[in-house]
Parts: sequence; structure tokens; C-alpha cells
Amino acid sequence: MTLSILLTHLTYHEAMRLIMSKNADAFFSWFASRSVRLTKQKLIWSARQDSEYMCPSFFSRFIKPRPHIVESPPPPSITHGAGMNIPEYKNKPYFIVGSVEMGNTTTKCILTGVSLETGMSYVINKTVSMSRDIRPPKPGETIFGATLDGTELTRESVTELVRDTLIKCHRDANLDIKDELDFVVRSTGVVAEMESPDQVGDFVISLANGCLIAGVPPRKMTPPMSKENQSQKLQPFSFADKVVFVGAVAGVIPPLGSTGVEMVANEMEGELAMAGIKEGAKWTPVDFRNPCVTIDFGTTLDGRITSDVPADAPNPFAKTVGNFCGLAGAIPDAIVRGTGLVHLRTGTALDIFGEHSVTGGLFSRGNQRVVDEYVKHCHEYIDICIVPPERNRFGRVPVNARIAKESGVAMIGCDCGENSSDLPRLIEIGAEIHKKYSLSTLNEVIDRVCTRMALRLVDVAVEEGLVLKNSSIGFTGRAAISGRKPEYILKGIIERNLFDDPNDHLVFVDDGLARGAALMGRCMNSLGKPKNPIGGVRGGPCIMSRRIKIGK
Repeated sequence: MTLSILLTHLTYHEAMRLIMSKNADAFFSWFASRSVRLTKQKLIWSARQDSEYMCPSFFSRFIKPRPHIVESPPPPSITHGAGMNIPEYKNKPYFIVGSVEMGNTTTKCILTGVSLETGMSYVINKTVSMSRDIRPPKPGETIFGATLDGTELTRESVTELVRDTLIKCHRDANLDIKDELDFVVRSTGVVAEMESPDQVGDFVISLANGCLIAGVPPRKMTPPMSKENQSQKLQPFSFADKVVFVGAVAGVIPPLGSTGVEMVANEMEGELAMAGIKEGAKWTPVDFRNPCVTIDFGTTLDGRITSDVPADAPNPFAKTVGNFCGLAGAIPDAIVRGTGLVHLRTGTALDIFGEHSVTGGLFSRGNQRVVDEYVKHCHEYIDICIVPPERNRFGRVPVNARIAKESGVAMIGCDCGENSSDLPRLIEIGAEIHKKYSLSTLNEVIDRVCTRMALRLVDVAVEEGLVLKNSSIGFTGRAAISGRKPEYILKGIIERNLFDDPNDHLVFVDDGLARGAALMGRCMNSLGKPKNPIGGVRGGPCIMSRRIKIGK
């Protein structure tokens, strides 16, 4: 029985509106008057079968799109009898990479295992400590920098923290640093008190020393010279005899200024975040390859915008056409410090709200007007724009804005006042919210403030012509993937009509730096996966053949 036969006097849309409403009884009374016996469930099924009247997008309008949020999956296990589960990375060929990162808020060692058979990455173990808990400088040690909250650092204290974190992470995972670890990548976001991008090198040396003291062999921290120099388990999966590593990670050439110096101090963080988001997107239906916009919302802001590459271009690598720098998680941290619930100097939003995303549920609409007013008030102090060429710092991050402009790279920055001068204003706003309203209202304000920051960054990229129809947008970092921020950011991207199917162009990835470290290690060792490529352009083939051609 089709709907076209049943609905003699009612149109399809009128009938369905009655079925889905509280007036369904009136609809069935109408049918009863015509001696038609039909249950509500059967009628709905009949409506779905009626191709003449059914609109394919009718039911989809009641379903809110869910953002693609990638959280670290555990590595698979192999069962050997009852109760005997052995991690797959113990028996099968895995490329195990240690990511050692000291940021302004946290210091992490994350062990990532890449299945060389499938190309998929898994987080084996994670050790996280607060950077503010680093030991204080000892007499005779030279303080060479500090975190954003003012925690002082020396080469010796950083080395010891990295050593202890690396050893603990391997011990907890029951892995041997010398024999089972394949590669280590070090990175840092502590750049606020550095005088220039060049000084970050001193910090990276401290990270390297910590790895060496922990027992990491030097050869596992640099690219191999040839395929023969790689371990026996890697050689069957390596293309090192066919391609040459030219510095491109995830199919992107890093930016280099006309003077040969980096344009922004945390350039490496942006590179790793981009690579990590590309790798994490492999767990979603999104084809997240070039061109792309990748944004890392850690305590400080970093990320990249990559170019499109024509299918017939002899050089298959994309160029870096945009960089992000400045403040990110430091802004919600300032709001939270005003509540008095965390330490005034070192407290973070993590301490109260955590770092996990939340989907579903509704925020009380009663306080929505209040939330909107506070969000607007906060953004009066937040400056998001192309970094002026005369600035050598933006959001306290050392930059070379003049070189960026001369090189044609858009440097998009986020600041609060000038070099975080207005962060105290946000502390005052946080204090006012906590005094007058609930903690849930404060949480909603923070989620909305971070959402507007993310969307304003995208808007600047759009104004610069850097977001194309085939671009993908990815976020990582606690200030973009925690709470309800992914849901709100997706809604904002949909409203901007940048893509035909916005949810197919947007991903949120946790542990972007660690994933990026694993991918950088693969790139340095030429461990590509042509059947599951990360390099190349969206919808295009693997670029391995063109790389081999260039090498010849």
C-alpha cells in the first residue's frame, strides 16, 4: 500500500508533519473515518517506500551532523590461548616512534606504533607531566628561557625532565629504548621568552641531550644515509633505495625565508601538527591531503596552510603558503585563572574542564544571551589578523613577519592586546563570570570564545584566498578539540558555505604532534604506503612514482 493511494486529500508533507507532531491522533482519526486500518509504524514505513513523494533529505534535516573527532585508538592485540593477549607490535612489523615534546603547559612522551603492513598508527603509551612542575634552577645553572606562565628553564633541568619522562614512558609500556624504539622526534612550544627563532635550537639541543642520557642511540634521531643502514625489519617496507628525503613531510615543502632563516619560532611544531592531522584523518572518511589548513590550538598557536598541486606538475610537493602563530590555549587559561579555582600564574583550563570532547546534550538556552555578551566582550581584546611586517613578536612568539611577506607566505596571528598585554582583562572577565554564574556557564563561554577564535582564523585565510573548494581544514590541540568546540566549529564552517559537504572537509585530531612525529619518522625513513597515501592532493593518486622519477 503506497502513500499515493492512501493520501487522497492530504499531501505527503502535510501527512508527515502530522505523523511527527503531537497531532498524530488527528491524522489517524482521519484514516479511521475511511475504514483504513494502519499503524503509525507501518505508515511511516510506507512513506519511506514511496519514491514519488519521498524527499531524500527529509529525515536528514532532523539529524545534526557530527564532527569527525579522532581519538587515539589502542594498538590491536593477538590472542594466544585463554587470557593471553600479546600486543600486535610485539609480533608484527611495527615502526615505533617516540615523540618528546615540552610545551608551555605539558611535557609529553608519546610512543606511537605504525603498522608497516597497513600504514595505520596507534598510540602505545603516553606519559604526561605538567611543565610547571619542572625542578627549579640550581646554583650555577644558566636560565635560558621560560614558559608562558614564567616557569624558569635551564638546559640541565630540561634535560633531566626529558630523560625521566622518556624512561618512564618506555618502562610503563614494557619496551626497551635501545632495541625496540626505532626513532625519536623532539619538539617544543616553549618559545615565548626566546629573543629570536634561532634560539629555539638551544632548547632542542637540551631535548636531544635528555634523549641521549635516557639511552636513545644517536642514529635513531637522524635520517638513515641509505636503506642498508636501516634495521632488518624496516628494509622490506622502505623505499629509501628509490627516493631521496628532501625535507618534505606529508608531501609538503617547509617554508624558507629569503635569508635562509625560519619565519616563526615554532615552525617545527606547525609542521608536526600538519603531519599529525593528515595521519589522524586516516581514521575518518575525509581525504585530508593537499591543499589543507591545519591549526594547532595548544597553549600557543601554530599550524600551516598548504597549496594545491596540479595533477601534471613535475614537482609533486605542495608549498607552505600560510603559517599560524601567537596565542591559543593561553586565552582560555587566562579566563579560568580569574575564578580562583586554579593557581593565578600557572593554572590552566585543563585543570577544571579536562581535554576530552563532548558531543550531544544541550546547553540551557536561558543563559545564551549572557554567554554571547561575554564572548563578545572577550573578543574585544583578541586580535586576529595578518601579522604586520614591522612586528618581531606576535602573541609573544618570535616571528620574522617581514621575511614572510617578502616570501609570499601569509602569517596569520592571534594575540590578546599586544604580546598578551590584555590577558589580565580576560582574568577579570573570568572572575566576574564565576562570581555571578555557574561553572557550566563559564565552560560554555570558554567553548564559544575558542570557537570564535578558530573561525576568525579561518576567515582571515579565506580573505587571503588560501581556502579552496578542495581544501580540508583540521584542528588539534586542547583549545580546539575539548568540550563542545568541535560541534560549534563545524556549525560555523557549515554557515560559511565554503564547501558543498562541509563535514567531509573538517577533522579534529588528538595528539597531533605525536602523530606528526611518527609520520615525520616514516618520511625520513621513506616508509611510504602507496595504497594508502598521505602525500599528494585530495582525490589524487600517490606521488611515489613522480618522486622516483625526480630521483632518477
